[in-house]
Amino acid sequence: MPSVARFRSVVLDCPDPRALADFYAAVLGGTPEAEDGEEDWYVLHVPGGPRIAFQQVEGYTPPEWPRADRNPQQFHLDLDGGSTWAEIDAAHERVLALGARPLDLEDREKKDFQVYADPAGHPFCLCRVERP
Repeated sequence: MPSVARFRSVVLDCPDPRALADFYAAVLGGTPEAEDGEEDWYVLHVPGGPRIAFQQVEGYTPPEWPRADRNPQQFHLDLDGGSTWAEIDAAHERVLALGARPLDLEDREKKDFQVYADPAGHPFCLCRVERP
């Protein structure tokens, strides 16, 4: 079936787009840029990956994880944290130092991932990805 459109970017609403773009640049690489000189919209071109945009929203309320009585997370990002738990542990320390907070670190051997919130409260996972 022919496609209707091509994927352009994931856009994260947040209170401070530059700060959140800087966080993800430190985690994923790339350099955030203000789109058209606007301070309320930053774009991060992840090397070899997707384009992530960050949009300022007045009165932003972060998702709550996990909550069944409210749209609990809307979406989340799965990030390849490495193929060993030593790599995941190193990534864990780095994302915490950058401002992430843990949401679910239990049963990682069963789940192969750990869940965090970025500085604006969006959930993301550091996943252990086995290499061939």
